[in-house]
Amino acid sequence: MIRVLGTLFAALMGLAFGSFLNVCLTRWPAGESIVKPRSHCRNCGRTLAWWENVPLASWLALRGRCRTCGAWIGLRYQLVELAVGTAWAVNVWMLLGGPPAWFAHPYHYPEGPFIEVGALLVLWLFIALAALDAEHLWLPDKLTIPGIVLGIIWTVLVNRFHYRMFYDFGPPTPPLAPGALRRLGETLAAAGLILLIRWVYKLIRHREGLGLGDAKLMAMLAAWLGLSGALLSFATGVVLGALTAIVLIVRRKKPEGANSWAATKLPLGTFLCIGGIVASLWGQPIIAAYLRWAGF
Repeated sequence: MIRVLGTLFAALMGLAFGSFLNVCLTRWPAGESIVKPRSHCRNCGRTLAWWENVPLASWLALRGRCRTCGAWIGLRYQLVELAVGTAWAVNVWMLLGGPPAWFAHPYHYPEGPFIEVGALLVLWLFIALAALDAEHLWLPDKLTIPGIVLGIIWTVLVNRFHYRMFYDFGPPTPPLAPGALRRLGETLAAAGLILLIRWVYKLIRHREGLGLGDAKLMAMLAAWLGLSGALLSFATGVVLGALTAIVLIVRRKKPEGANSWAATKLPLGTFLCIGGIVASLWGQPIIAAYLRWAGF
């Protein structure tokens, strides 16, 4: 019962934070404040009533249109709310499947709740960056760089938690520096992979292929998920990007030049973030299954 109620609460909170994320996604690219003015129709400027801001329900009640001017409310709003709500619900459902030790011994593991908050935060960040890159081909530094720092801090908390679990409430001050330095090295290695691909592409094609934002995003993935998780995210992102490119080529009706398809810009950051969400929720069993298949 606790698992069901906890998952439902996480889903509702995810919908609320997804609604706030929509405000950010709409106003950040336009250079507007996310605090004021109040939520309003982007077409006619009318301030929305409170009941027009209820995640998902308001969109259904209004049939997807502004009740004043009839302007269409984009599907992005609903997709973002659903994505955050679903991701948070899945995370909490998996967490409560086997309650961690800090549920039973909160005084021995004070870092436990912060670890779970961090797990929810990074899912929110991945969805935010995926939407921004899909709509604007933009991975802002104000999300990726703080995300890298927070990811390394989160790793320190996780290492502390695992250390104390291993020693059964043992030494109160475990050595944290080695784990933090190792994660920093993995972060740099992940960013270096993108920079290397970027350099090789430019050497061959004589033009930019990947942006520096992709390198920072890869570093952020490694900061939160480790190098193995970042590589899983990268592999997933590459496969999704390749499939998307194939669909675009097949659907192209009129040839626009032999190399026109190669000039199409795809949001690699979006695919990397989708891979990051997959790695966050199911990365360990996927990597373990791959290692068994590979004979390691």
